Formats: sequence, C-alpha cells, structure tokens
Amino acid sequence: MSKTKTQFVCSNCGYISPNYLGRCPNCGEWNTFEEESVTKTDPQKVNTSRVSFEGKKSRPQLIDDVDAHDAPRFQIESNELNRVLGGGIVPGSLVLIGGDPGIGKSTLLLQVSGQLSQAGKRILYVTGEESADQVKMRADRLKVNQNDNLYVFPETDMTAIREAIANVKPDVVIVDSVQTMREDEVASAIGSVSQVRGVTADLMNVAKTNNITIFIVGHVTKGGAIAGPKTLEHMVDTVLYFEGDKHHSYRLLRAVKNRFGSTNELGIFEMADTGLHEVANPSEIFLEERLQNATGSAIVVAMEGTRPILVEIQALITPSVFGNAQRTATGVDRNRVSLIMAVLEKRAGLMLQNQDAYLKAAGGVKLNEPAIDLAMAISIASSYENISTDPRECYIGELGLTGEIRRVDRIEQRIREAAKLGFKKVIVPKHNLDGLHVPDNIEVVGVTTLREALKTSLKK
Repeated sequence: MSKTKTQFVCSNCGYISPNYLGRCPNCGEWNTFEEESVTKTDPQKVNTSRVSFEGKKSRPQLIDDVDAHDAPRFQIESNELNRVLGGGIVPGSLVLIGGDPGIGKSTLLLQVSGQLSQAGKRILYVTGEESADQVKMRADRLKVNQNDNLYVFPETDMTAIREAIANVKPDVVIVDSVQTMREDEVASAIGSVSQVRGVTADLMNVAKTNNITIFIVGHVTKGGAIAGPKTLEHMVDTVLYFEGDKHHSYRLLRAVKNRFGSTNELGIFEMADTGLHEVANPSEIFLEERLQNATGSAIVVAMEGTRPILVEIQALITPSVFGNAQRTATGVDRNRVSLIMAVLEKRAGLMLQNQDAYLKAAGGVKLNEPAIDLAMAISIASSYENISTDPRECYIGELGLTGEIRRVDRIEQRIREAAKLGFKKVIVPKHNLDGLHVPDNIEVVGVTTLREALKTSLKK
C-alpha cells in the first residue's frame, strides 16, 4: 500500500528537506522551499528504464558497436532560429524555451510548427493553456500554414500525451507549457517542483528513445529564471531565453546552453501583428536613430557568437550633486564601467571621481565582451570633454589596467561588417594589424595606448 508524506523542496535547486527551512543549505537562497505531498510506491512496481514505443530497450554495448547513424539536422525557414540552435534542429533533442509572459514564445513555436509541417514534418502541438479553438484562432491571425501534418492536442495529462505521441508518431512535439502538465505517478500539485521535474524526465525519455524532437515552453520567475528546479535546465539539451522590452518590438533569442552548438549565438526578431519576423541586418536597426555630431557616442563592432553587430555606446558624464558619484549602466556591465573610468582617470588624466556616469548600449542589446572597452572609454571621454566623435568611425579593442589597448579576436570579420555599413575608419589594437587583410573602402588605424586612442579619436 502506498504511503503519503509531506516534504519541502527548494524551487531553485531542488534540495529536499523534511522540514521547512528559511534558507536553502544547498544553494543559499532564502524563502524558496515549497511544501508538497509525495506518495511512496513499491519500487518493484515502478519501471524507469528507457523503452521506446516499439518496445526496444536500452542495453550496454561497446562504443565501437554503436550504430552512429548521422541524423542530419533539419532546417527551419527562420535563419535566426537555425543560428541559435547551432545550424538547425537535431532529431531527438529536448529544447527548453523560457521568457517573460507575452514575449512571444508560443507565437514563435506556432510559426515554427507551420514551417516544419509545410516542409513535410509531422508536428504535434500539445497545449495545456489554450483550447484547440484558441490555437486555431491564433494560427489564423499569424497566417500559419495549416495542413495534414499539423496536429493540435489540448491536454495536460502525461499518460494521454504519451499515447497521442505513440499514435501520431510525430517528428516534432511542442509542449506549451511544462508547468501545466501533470504526471500521474507524482502526488503533488500541478506546477510544483516534483511535477515539473517528473514531466521533463518523462519527455526526455520519449525524445531519446524514439528520436523525436521536443520543444518545451517554460515560465520564468520574477527574477528572470525559468520556474522550477535548476535541475530542469540540466536535464534538457538546449536552453533558449526569449528576451525583449515591452516598449520595443524587437525580441532577442539567446542560447544559454546547447549540447549541439555554440552558446554565444543571438537571434533577433521583430514582433508585428502577423507574428515574429526575423531581422536580417540588426546593425542598421541599432544605428538608424543615431544623432550626428552628438557627444558621448561611440560605435563598437561586437560579436554575438559568429555574427558581428554594430552597436552605439552612449555615455553621459555630469558633475555629481551628492557626495558619492553614481555609476549607472544599461546593456553593459556596471563593474566594467567603473574599471574603465578608473583607467581613464589614472592613465589619461581625466578627473572623473566627482562625475556621475550613465552608460547605455542603444537598442536594448546586452554587450559583454572585452572588445567593447575602447568604445566605452571613447564615449566617456567624449561626453566629459564635450567633443563629438566622427560618425564614420568605429572602435574595437580591449582596455588593460595599465592603459594598453589589447588585441581581440575575429578582427577581420568585424572590419568587414563596418565597411559594409559605410564606415570609413576603424580604430583597432595595433597588435591586430599583423597579417590583416583590409577592405579597400575603409581605413584601419592601430593604437597601442589609451592616450593614443583618445588623441586619434577626439579632435577639437
């Protein structure tokens, strides 16, 4: 006979405690324990081995005997999503997509379902938050291709979902969302830590044993993390975050984990009435509203994975009213701003200790690579000296604590992107000039120190 007991589970890391604790001893987070009821079953009656729908079981075998049939990735019409996934969808992979409510997760996956069904793939769209009629209405509004390969299944019970997958035999399954699904063997409320973990483990077995690609939609908490235990992200193959500002129409898709590709890739979409449209050239978007002859502005060629993007770094330096100067940053690391201002004061003689500094990466993009240091330093000095930079120049380089400009990677790709958008001059680290092939329509200037870069860029 099964027994029921009460336990407390940390929603952040999944740590289990028999009693309530204010702070989790495993991850150190406060007020993350949730109470849940667990029914103990006879271990002999529980079958947790991996068995496919055809009855094939996993077995130990020599690695030389493994049939490594190279299942090719299948492409989507959206090149942005293909890039973030590492070149396309890997058969048998488990992909988790998280994001704020209303950001466009369901819209993206419904559009992808239509594209894949049109390409001949069989799709099963499992929705636990909407009815079939509501999904149909949204598909009509988005003009999603609807044919015999696209199935909609409004259900939350995992037993029924497994039966539907076995009957339909889809190539791709969409689960929207994992927090609404229920595993019968787990005796706790829908959306609890145990339910989310059990549902994900069940979907992982289905994906791996039957070579079916499964996309899971995950809700996020107020802190921006995917709701549920942190082990949820460890169980899946790929974790994608859908980001964006509610006041802007652009959406950014980032991979924070990818077993089959890079985690540095970035996909950019624009939300419209007819759904999400991919942005082929994001650099033009980030620079289209730049003012001419504005002080405190500098253009950097940043790398997002394999893609170079030109972004405007804006700085505003004003005298401090309070005793301690403020350092505020949006889209760039605040600690990096403080470090660069310290180097400017020590190595370039700018008195910034009594100045408030406000820095921003225009367009809502987040930059976090060393190559943006030089552009940040130029923008800060430009605002402080009230001298505008040349709108046809861009800046690439890492700034050292002794004031040296250090080399960066993929310099030729960055320069080609700047030349393609009409820039006439780019300032780079001098050590990057060795063996460099420069396009004919752009001038490349190498600098060694911060003082040399400021003297080259800021001319009264």
